[in-house]
Parts: sequence; structure tokens; C-alpha cells
Amino acid sequence: MEQFDVVIIGAGAAGMMCAMQAGRRGRRVLVLDHAKSPGEKIRISGGGRCNFTNLDANPNAFLSQNPKFAISALSRYTQWDFLDLLGQHNIAWHEKTLGQLFCDGSAKQVVDMFVAEMSAAAVELWLETSVGNVMRSGQGFEVETSRGRLAAGSVVIATGGRSIPKMGATGFGYRIAEQFGLKLTPQRPGLVPLTFAPDVLQHLKPLAGLSANAAVMCNGARFEEGLLFTHRGLSGPSILQISSFWHEGEGIVVDLLPGRDVRDFLAQRKLVKGAQNPANVLAELLPKRLAAVIAANNAPAGKNLADLSDDALGKLAQAVNHWQLVPAGSEGYRTAEVTLGGVSTDALSSKTMQARQVPGLYFIGEVVDVTGWLGGYNFQWAWSSGWAAGQAV
Repeated sequence: MEQFDVVIIGAGAAGMMCAMQAGRRGRRVLVLDHAKSPGEKIRISGGGRCNFTNLDANPNAFLSQNPKFAISALSRYTQWDFLDLLGQHNIAWHEKTLGQLFCDGSAKQVVDMFVAEMSAAAVELWLETSVGNVMRSGQGFEVETSRGRLAAGSVVIATGGRSIPKMGATGFGYRIAEQFGLKLTPQRPGLVPLTFAPDVLQHLKPLAGLSANAAVMCNGARFEEGLLFTHRGLSGPSILQISSFWHEGEGIVVDLLPGRDVRDFLAQRKLVKGAQNPANVLAELLPKRLAAVIAANNAPAGKNLADLSDDALGKLAQAVNHWQLVPAGSEGYRTAEVTLGGVSTDALSSKTMQARQVPGLYFIGEVVDVTGWLGGYNFQWAWSSGWAAGQAV
């Protein structure tokens, strides 16, 4: 039976970072993955350019039942450390909105960087290799694979969550955690489009494909970014962000003109453009299609602005500045960018990512109950947690 110091299950962002760090420390490291290629989520992210981190990455941008858990790893391996690594490999990058950093070229550059780093550190990479059971064996572990049974001093679970199952995502990491008695927090899709009931969709149908800037609010969180109307409901960055704070049965509030008091605007226009219909007046501020739908659903039919009472003006304004909706659900793991919840942080060391009650067993990346905002934050958690474990295994 072949013996390794460290067996890492999952050749994604966290797993490869952990592997190169452990390999640099002289550990004999093996990375296993059932996929044909490493780093598939890296490759497809950011439209193929990989939104690899965020200039504003800090613990406040992460959700967890223990918000302080991520502080240790994020402070010891920062966005600046990852930028230094990219610089060593001459990978050019640029900033988009809200501190989001992307490769100038292909995201495959980042994957190739990790493959090169692992190779330089003598890390072995076995692809198209399925993993069965992971079992305690003396002071270490035995790992069953499609290429035979392995012995490992330490095992690192870097298999991610349930999001995007068509790429091979499974609940493997959660099963291993439960097998070894680690607590799990409930999992649900995060950074995912929201869907609505047929009666709501009937009103939104003419808007499919339309985008607008909006502020979306739920459970004390507020994000102001793009919003996209779809055939199933709402998407776009602001909706993906708020989906991580939303729970089934709750409502969200959408402000389609953040920073603009539409009630005041309509009152002024009533004085000078009272003969116009509400849709045309709203079209001064909103896309024409959107203005028409809002007016049709919230203003008396056939009335000009001058005909509207103060209450009617208020209702119309509220439909723009304080549009209240109750989503029927989300598009689920099929399109979710991340999985919320996972291995409880209570079960892990924040410094090493090792299971407190199972020496030698580590959990890193998305499988842990730490989830970042949209915009490179989840990759930064992968780099940081992978680095932290790589210093300890």
C-alpha cells in the first residue's frame, strides 16, 4: 500500500493551494480528483477570466455561524499575498467594479500556475480517480480509491459543496465529516437567482432580459448592483448577493432608483407635466419597458399624472423605491455559485483547519461553513484556508 504524508481530496482552489504549501515544506503530497482536469471552477469563473480575489476581502464579507472563524486564515494569507503569487508567474490582472480582480487573459493561467507550483513541490496529482471510504488506521488514515488503497498521515477534504452538480459537485465532504462525528450546519444554495410564483411572473414577463441598477435588501443586508429580470424571476449581482441572506418564505425589498426620492420627483412632475401619463414620466428615470410595467400595475388605468391623488402618487413611488416581493424559491444548486453552511466551525481549528477531535483530518474551502460575498471573496477563502492547512499538515 502506497504511503503519503498528506492525501488531499479535491483538486480545486483550496486543495491545490494546500498541496503546494505542504509540498514546499517537504511533505509527500498526493492530490486526488474524479475530474479530467484540475481547477474546473477556477477555469469557468468570471466568464473565463477568474475573479480570483477582491481588494476589499475582509472577514466582514463572509457568512458563518461563527463570523470570527475566518479571521485567522484571512489575516495570515491575504489578497496581497495572492497578488504576489500571480506576480511571480507574470499573470496580469485588472480591477473591475467594487474591488473585483480578474485575469487580463484566461483563467487557465491560474490553474496552470497551481499545476506548476505543485509540480515544483513534487506533489503528485491523480485525476479521474474516484475516492470511496476514508478510514482511521493507527495514527493515520487509509483511503480507498479507484487506483487502490492508500495510506496517509493526514487527509485534507477540499471537495467543495453541492453547487453546480453538473461539474461533479457532491456531498462527499459532508459525508466524511459526519462519519468522523463532526457537526454540520444546514446547507442551502447561495449566490443564486431567485424564482417567483406564476402570478408574479405574469407581471414580470414583459421584462425578461432587462437589466437595471438596484439596491436589494433582506434581513439587514443591502447590496446595490445590477439586477436582471429573467423568465423565472430575478438574477444579477444584487440578487445573487441577497440570496445568501434570504430564507424560504421571507420577502425582499427592491429599490429600483437607489438614492432618488421618486415620491418627490412625481410630485414635482405633477406640477409641470401633469398632462403626461405616469409611464412616460417614470421613463425619464427608468428603462421604458420597466416604467410601463410599473405604471400598469400600480397606477389607475387611463389617468394622467395630474389625475393621481397623493396616495396614488405614493403607491407608484413605493413600487419603485420600496418594491416588496416574496420569492417562491431559488434556482437551487444547479446554478448556485456556492453552498452556504457545511462543516461547523466549532469542529475545526481556525488556525490549522484541523478537526479538533480527529487529529490529521482537515477541512478547507467551500465545504466549511464559511461563505463569501459575490466578487472574488470565496476564492480568497479557498486560498487562505488552503494556505493555513498547508502550513500544518
